[in-house]
Amino acid sequence: MEKATFAAGCFWGVEDAFMDAPGVVATRVGYTGGRTENPTYGDVCSHATGHAEAVEITFDPSLTTYERLLDLFWECHNPTQLNRQGPDVGDQYRSAIFYHSEEQRQAAEAALERLDHSGRLRRRIVTEIVPAATFWEAEAYHQKYHLKQGGGCGF
Repeated sequence: MEKATFAAGCFWGVEDAFMDAPGVVATRVGYTGGRTENPTYGDVCSHATGHAEAVEITFDPSLTTYERLLDLFWECHNPTQLNRQGPDVGDQYRSAIFYHSEEQRQAAEAALERLDHSGRLRRRIVTEIVPAATFWEAEAYHQKYHLKQGGGCGF
């Protein structure tokens, strides 16, 4: 099993985009990329921690590829919006790829380059590609939020 970690706005909708994808074994939402240990949702929303709302994905590389997960990442949000997605505004909603290996870094950079030069987007991509940091699991009520609420993906 391998891990992939993505931030693309509110983690509820991002988790929806990945949880049923072929080869995905598990998802969990949380906070990463900041400077505070064990942050809470309130801490992250205060904009004082530097964390992004993110989804950590466990996947079986014999059933899917990291590149396919990158495709889902680009499809599930607008990577040209800085520190926002839709009505959600703030640095915790930034677009970021947190890579777990040199291979993931190279794949993420190549995918960003291809998309940025494809002509599909009107503006330049602002997605960060940074090393994976400690992933702090969000509170239980955030996990599989849309399933618990009887709703679907928010995007």
